[in-house]
Amino acid sequence: MFGKLYAQWMYRWETALTTRDTNRIVRPLEWGFDWLADFSPTAASGTENDPDAFDRMVRVNEEITERAEEFYGYTTPTDFRLEERHPQLFPTNVRPETLAQDAQLRSDAESGKLSPAQFLRFTSPVRSKYPENDAVNARWYPEPAHKDPSRPKQAIIVMPQWNADAFSHNALCSIFNKFGVGALRLSKPYHDIRRPAELERSDYAVSSNIGRTISACRQAVVDIRSCIDWLTTQGYTQFGVLGTSLGSCYAFMAAAFDPRIQVCAFNHASTVFGDVVWAGQSTRHIRAAFEEAGFTQEHVRQLFMGISPIMCMDRYAAERQRQTLVIHATYDLTFPLEYSLKVLENFQRLDVPHVSKVLPCGHYTTGETPYKYMDGWFMGSFVHKAYKRLRTR
Repeated sequence: MFGKLYAQWMYRWETALTTRDTNRIVRPLEWGFDWLADFSPTAASGTENDPDAFDRMVRVNEEITERAEEFYGYTTPTDFRLEERHPQLFPTNVRPETLAQDAQLRSDAESGKLSPAQFLRFTSPVRSKYPENDAVNARWYPEPAHKDPSRPKQAIIVMPQWNADAFSHNALCSIFNKFGVGALRLSKPYHDIRRPAELERSDYAVSSNIGRTISACRQAVVDIRSCIDWLTTQGYTQFGVLGTSLGSCYAFMAAAFDPRIQVCAFNHASTVFGDVVWAGQSTRHIRAAFEEAGFTQEHVRQLFMGISPIMCMDRYAAERQRQTLVIHATYDLTFPLEYSLKVLENFQRLDVPHVSKVLPCGHYTTGETPYKYMDGWFMGSFVHKAYKRLRTR
């Protein structure tokens, strides 16, 4: 009886959190072939009005799968630089409390109460149509000095959730510093300082423009790998990634194509990108666009297969020494439980060494008390132990 009441209460709370923002926009379906024309001849010859556009985009996804190493490959940037500036919030909602927080941070920066921070900047090897988006941004938390000069230098790349503001997950990076691990808090494509001025939210990262959504994932994966290249030049030799929600998809794909990544923490995960787009409560406005076009869940699955973790699950599993954490939430309405469990099923099928943790909450309630502390403990303790083991290999 109590369990049923708790579930009902949690679903109500989760729904309230996922519906409180009023600036979600239902955008029309766009194929976005032009976003993938540099990679795919099939996409290059496609147009928005093609009568066979669906079949063409499915073929593009097949090409991505067949030539995945090329699609997620890149040339190392040559313009890495550290910039110093005052942190800004870059809010993605218009709630009064968020706007007040943004105003307070600006005021603190002007009065000198807010200290400047270091940010790694470089040009993404994957170009979009927005120069501000192509200027990669990662807040830098260098590791503290160690007493033992022979200790390997370790770093982790942190990717928060979709529509995260620029302060999300910064506390985790500070915690990792206390473990002696450097951290780069990477702004995902179309997020915070990379967000085009025309947007209130980070809509272009995931939307009903199929090609642009696929390109955003490609860009995120390449940006992660480029960050590792920069860390290597700074003397770091052991690397990990931590991703939440959409960030976990990007982190998984990067790890699957980059064996340098030896520690992985996936905070809310799914095997198929399209399943979350279709069934997730926070992407209901995107599903509406697909439904208006007459698509089903199976159609959407096929349209995003090239950026789905299931596509490269075998590749991920091939790295047997990698340490992996997977966290899911029992009452998740954004990454529904059945899809998170499929991640664990595939890891078990492929005998991927991993640690599984379960939160008794939902997706958005993970950020609320007391669940955010449980989530932080799961991630922090795993990363601490994983890097300690990595040092002794």
